Amino acid sequence: MPQSSQTSDAISLGASIPVRVPPAGRGSGLPASGPLADRWGRVATDLRISLMDKCNLRCVYCMPAEGLNWLPTASLLTADEIFRLVDVGVRDLGIEEVRFTGGEPLVRADLPHIIRQIRSAYPHLPIALTTNGIGLDKKVDALLKAGLNRVNVSLDTICPETFAQLTRRDKLASVLAGIDAAAQAGLSPIKINAVLMRGINDAQGHQLLAWALEGGYQLRFIEQMPLDADRSWTREGTITAHEIRDSLAAHYDMVPHGRPRGASPAQLWEVFPLGSTGQLPELWPQALGQVGIIASVTEPFCSACTRTRITADGKVRSCLFSLTETDLMGALRGGASDRELANIWRGAMWTKPRAHGKDQAGFEAPDFTQPDRSMSAIGG
Repeated sequence: MPQSSQTSDAISLGASIPVRVPPAGRGSGLPASGPLADRWGRVATDLRISLMDKCNLRCVYCMPAEGLNWLPTASLLTADEIFRLVDVGVRDLGIEEVRFTGGEPLVRADLPHIIRQIRSAYPHLPIALTTNGIGLDKKVDALLKAGLNRVNVSLDTICPETFAQLTRRDKLASVLAGIDAAAQAGLSPIKINAVLMRGINDAQGHQLLAWALEGGYQLRFIEQMPLDADRSWTREGTITAHEIRDSLAAHYDMVPHGRPRGASPAQLWEVFPLGSTGQLPELWPQALGQVGIIASVTEPFCSACTRTRITADGKVRSCLFSLTETDLMGALRGGASDRELANIWRGAMWTKPRAHGKDQAGFEAPDFTQPDRSMSAIGG
C-alpha cells in the first residue's frame, strides 16, 4: 500500500527507516499540538486498532475462499507497541475509546495481556472488541478480568446452512456459544453486526432481529461496502438501508429513535409489535428493543466521523476507504519520540478527505477507487 506523501521536516529514525514529520505550525494549518483534528473541523476520538489480518472464517464479502497472504508475525505490532500507541493517543491526542479489530483479534494469544496493559494505565478508558465470536466462550472470562468493557460480534444469519454459505465454514454453533458466554459473563451491551447479501440472507433479516430481541442483543445491519478482496462488490448488488427498513417493517413497527445520533454510525429504530403504533404514543406498548442500520453506502455519515484507524502492521488510515496510509511502525521501531509519533499521527489525520469520491459524491462518484486492502487487512 502507498504511504503518506507528507514530506516536510524529514528526520532519520534508525539506520534505514526514514520518517516524515508533517510541517506542523508553519502556515499549513496543521496544529503542532492538541487532538487529531482534520481540515473539515472533525476530531478523531475513537481509535480502532487491528491486531492481525488473519481470520478463521472466509466471509464472501471480505476475502476469497483460499484466504489471503497473511502478514508475517514480525510485521505485526507487538503488545508493547500497541500499548505505546494507545498511550500516546490517550495522553497526547484526545483518544477517548479504543476498539480492537482484525482479521480476528481472538486469534492473538496475547489479547488479554494487551487489554491488561492498557487497563492498568487507564482504568476508565472504554475498551471494546469486534470479533466473529469463534472461541469467545473459552476466552471471555480472561478478557473480562483483563478489563474488556464491550464486545461486537459479527453474525449475518442464525441459519446453519446460510452461515456456512456466507462464511465458508460450519461454525455457527461456536459463534452462538461465544455470544451466550459473553452474555452469561455480564458483558453488556452485546452488539451484533450483520451484513445482508442479495440472494443469500436478504430474506432472513427479520428472523435475525427476532433472535436478537429475544436475547437482549443490539442488532446492527451494515450495508455491504466495497472492501472485499474478490472485488465483486457492486452498488446494484448492495442491500440498501431503505430495503432493510422496508423488509423489517413487514414484520415490526419501526419508530425512529428519539435521541440525537451524534457520531454513531448507526441510525437507531425502536422496534414494536406489528400494528401496535397506529394510535396515540402514550397508548403504545413497551418497545421490544432497538435495531440499528449503518448505511455507509447510500446514506454516508462522513461529516460526523470521529474514527482513526491503525492497521495490524502499524499504518494510520484516516478513513476506512483511504488510498494512502501513514507509517507509524517504522517510526516506533526507528526510535521516534512520543512527540514525533503524535505529530506523524496528527499529520495523517489532518489530510483526511471530507468524504468519498469526487465532490463528495461517495460511492456514486465516477472516480471512486476501492482500496487495495480488504476489510480483514484494514480492521473494521
